[in-house]
Amino acid sequence: MADIKNLKDLQNTEYGLKKIFDEAEDFLPLLGTDYVELYVGNAKQSAHFYKTAFGFQSEAYAGLETGVKDRVSYVLEQDKIRLVLTTPLTNDGVINEHIVEHGDGVKVVALWVEDATKAFEETTKRGAKPYLEPVKEEDENGYVIRSGIYTYGETVHIFVERKNYTGIFLPGYKKWESHYNPASVGLKFIDHMVGNVGWGEMKQWCEFYARVMGFAQIISFTDDDISTDFTALMSKVMSNGNGRIKFPINEPAKGKKKSQIEEYLDFYKGPGVQHIAVATDDIVATVSAMRERGVEFLYVPDEYYDDLLDRVGEIDEDVEVLKRHGILIDRDEEGYLLQIFTKTIVDRPTMFFEVIQRKGAQSFGVGNFKALFEAIEREQANRGTL
Repeated sequence: MADIKNLKDLQNTEYGLKKIFDEAEDFLPLLGTDYVELYVGNAKQSAHFYKTAFGFQSEAYAGLETGVKDRVSYVLEQDKIRLVLTTPLTNDGVINEHIVEHGDGVKVVALWVEDATKAFEETTKRGAKPYLEPVKEEDENGYVIRSGIYTYGETVHIFVERKNYTGIFLPGYKKWESHYNPASVGLKFIDHMVGNVGWGEMKQWCEFYARVMGFAQIISFTDDDISTDFTALMSKVMSNGNGRIKFPINEPAKGKKKSQIEEYLDFYKGPGVQHIAVATDDIVATVSAMRERGVEFLYVPDEYYDDLLDRVGEIDEDVEVLKRHGILIDRDEEGYLLQIFTKTIVDRPTMFFEVIQRKGAQSFGVGNFKALFEAIEREQANRGTL
């Protein structure tokens, strides 16, 4: 398996992204991200936030009215992105325990597959810990088969086979009728999802994705690549065979002060999903809409833009507009990308979102790491956790 240290090595090696994707063993073909489920303290209010601030639309609902006694779930969608927000209805049980321990956060990263039973068999025989044995769920609209495995921390992957189902979301859900559906902000799909793991655990979990799920490592960043004067981290990016699913895995590295990864681990009480990167075709319009709806983004100093065109070359966008919004730009041999990061969207300094627009680039913004981490450090200093 190729061990590409950084983007420059990736560009200069005989491997290219396509060849590296080809290395991923496709015994587990993944069609895409099916949904992401968050356990939250108040799903009704969280749903209102995601609709208002992020432009998600009402899709489905499960709770007391549908015969579910222990939880309530609101399903939101925007183009190909589907979020499920789940809250317990009792003061005990695993959902409640998860929220007490971690706060609001991602529990399930569900992956769309052709055969959920085969996906379970292939992953568990390679060492994955079972979370959900294959189960057939059906109603008058057909049936869905789901299965699942544990990954880092308490995060799980659920495999969803829905080729024989025509209903709304999953059996047991009903259409969520709502007169309040603010317009989309232009989010299209999940580009990647980043997991934070503990000291010395990155290699273990990258090997897990390679061995258990057939992923290939496409890029690796050391603490020399991702550091400031105060903090550092290391990261490897794992991808499945068709490149539709990409999971960067971060671990802390030694620095003068507490890194963002250490802060996350302290407040989340262990490994978990740090951020969800969502794609757009027009980042300026998307970010403008989100700002107007109250979403807060990390601050980028004006100096970042002083020599921008010298660093990244010609771009289609107006630099002054990008500067006004704090949008970062980076380039690789395939093109360039634009990206911006929200502040944490929950009270614990844990989970946040990235908005990304790719204009050919296949990388992850390595040229922006220093500016990004300095912005995060400013937030950490404000919180007194740096």
